[in-house]
Amino acid sequence: MEPLEIRHHPPDELLLGYASGALPGGTRVVLATHLELCPDCQARVTALRALGGALLQDEAAAPLSDDALARALARIDELQAPATVALRKANPPPPLPAGAVWPRALRDASATRWRWLGPGMRWSRVTLPDAPEANVFLLRIGAGKYLPSHTHTGTELTQILYGRFHDGRALFGPGDFDLTDGDVHHQPVVQDGSECICVAAVDGKLAFDGLVARWLGGMVGM
Repeated sequence: MEPLEIRHHPPDELLLGYASGALPGGTRVVLATHLELCPDCQARVTALRALGGALLQDEAAAPLSDDALARALARIDELQAPATVALRKANPPPPLPAGAVWPRALRDASATRWRWLGPGMRWSRVTLPDAPEANVFLLRIGAGKYLPSHTHTGTELTQILYGRFHDGRALFGPGDFDLTDGDVHHQPVVQDGSECICVAAVDGKLAFDGLVARWLGGMVGM
């Protein structure tokens, strides 16, 4: 398989947050999906982790209590137990077109079947076992279709898995990453020739322009 021509990448502050393990669940899973597809960002995260390790080596050692190791291991067991249960109960992501595959970042997640969102548009709710409160979903939009014009009350992270869309700012294709917030007002339009499938995480809501679009967005939690 030929490497993807990726033009749009996460900003450095998000890569640094990923490298340090400081990102919330929804942001983390979208970033992880991008990293699976982008060797350049993988290299940047590796470099950031190495830099962080070097800085830690220069820090003075902090005293630990005698039971520090036991408490750390107990905490790890607590964190792993819910994820194991969730994995056994997980529903696999819904079917994709021939030639498309789901990212490994979603392997432990549950996802609903494809649900109707509008003519030529479907969506699926994604639940992360370690962050069930995260607002993560999949979008599947047909060729020539478009999401209603909107802005955002928070941030929206979108990773393109399949197909292409243009939102008036730029063309986004497989492997591309997009970060939008309240300063961006756009309308993603899927390009002719193929449907478009994305995974997205939203902090806040999408603020749709039209009344019907706002009603539909509220119904699905966007």
